[in-house]
Formats: sequence, structure tokens, C-alpha cells
Amino acid sequence: MEERTNSSQSWDPARYARNARFVADLGMPVVKLLDPQPGERILDLGCGDGALTAKLVDMGCRVVGVDSSADQIEAARGLGLDAHVTDGHRLTYEAEFDAVFSNAALHWMGHPDEVIAGVRRALRPGGRFVAECGGHGCVDTIVKALTAALKRRGLWEDGVNPWYFATDEEYRDRLVRQGFDVQYIALIPRPTPLPGDIGGWLETFAESFTSRVPAADRPGFLDEVREAMRPRLCDENGAWTADYIRLRFAAVKEG
Repeated sequence: MEERTNSSQSWDPARYARNARFVADLGMPVVKLLDPQPGERILDLGCGDGALTAKLVDMGCRVVGVDSSADQIEAARGLGLDAHVTDGHRLTYEAEFDAVFSNAALHWMGHPDEVIAGVRRALRPGGRFVAECGGHGCVDTIVKALTAALKRRGLWEDGVNPWYFATDEEYRDRLVRQGFDVQYIALIPRPTPLPGDIGGWLETFAESFTSRVPAADRPGFLDEVREAMRPRLCDENGAWTADYIRLRFAAVKEG
């Protein structure tokens, strides 16, 4: 697997709330799959600003949120949540949780076997790992437009793309190899209307690509990318839709 890095991606909570609130708003199907019960201890892996974590708390769960972004964790703590800056590849919990939950975060973690191993350690026997993330083909039109524009400028190199978008078969195999019984897994196309111009999405999520371009040249670069995507992602009224495909699964720790 190609190694991926998201070292140039930053997370501004205000920008995230402005351009990406749909991430938490569209997270309820995976919460339903989790079926959280009052009193359960749950780890929210990649909790972001805590918007969805707070909903689990409101359901009566005892939730710990972790995220690699200190700024997002500060925002989550501002909601009164138990949240900690943690690399998802290096979870240190031992048999503490009834469930590990994750929404829209696993595709930012480029070494999935390390993540799954940490999740398994964190779970009690019979604990659940329930998640949704970007799946194979997610934002393909966006990725192709960004990649082509960088290549035209001679700015492309391996590792620019920070995302790991697995097929359902691949991720099932990874889970099974590490001792999980996969009860459900599927790739789900979910075209996602954006709250404004797609420039807000690129600003929020695509820094690993856009930061390669000198600041003075960035407006032209973004215009070029926008026009390349327009025929497929923008309708006649100027409304943009991102070509999301979600990988959703539920697995149980065996043994």
C-alpha cells in the first residue's frame, strides 16, 4: 500500500463548522448501526470538534473522544466532552470500551492495520467496532482534478494524497485477520450536497494538495480545479455536490 501522509492538513474548528457541518449531520446512520445503550463506555476515534460525540453522550453513553488535532480537541472540550489529543495509529487503551465508534476519520489514517490493532486492544471481549469513512472511489472526481492540476505544474509527488479509501473486501480482510467477526460491511454511494461553493470544501479538506502550490498561484490553481470538476459536480443552478462513497461496517471482537 502506498504510504500516505496528512502532515500538511490543518483543522480550524471554525472553518470546519462553516464548511463541513454536514459530516456530523449525516452521521446518524452509523450511530444507528452502533445502537448505543445508556451506560456503555464508548471510544469515539477521530471525534473532531465533538458534534457527534455529544449526541452519544446525550444518549446516556460514557464517551471518550480522541483526535490528532489539538484545535479540534479544544473545541470538543468546549462542549464539556472528555476528549484527548491522540494519534489513531497509537491507541494505548486496554480492554476498556464496550464499543469503538468512528465517523469520517479512518480514511485519514494511512496505516489501517495499526489502527485496527489498537481498536482491538481497546475493546473488551465481545466489544463492537462500528464506523463509517470514505470508501473506494470516494471524491474520485475531486482527486483526479487536483492531481491533474498539480501534475501540469510539476508539483505532484507520492504521498500528496492523504486519503486511504478501501474496498469493502479489503477492509473486511484486515478486520478478520486481526480477530474481528464482521457482521456488516458495505460501500454506499452518497452524493453529498455542499453548503456553498466547492472552494470551501477544498479549503477545509484538501490542504495536502493545495499547499503544494505557491500562495500567489493558488487562486488560479483553484479556479482550474473548479472548472475541471464543474461538469460532473455542479448543477445548472450553481449548487455543488461532492461525489462521496462511504465504507460502513460493524464488527465484533472475538475471543
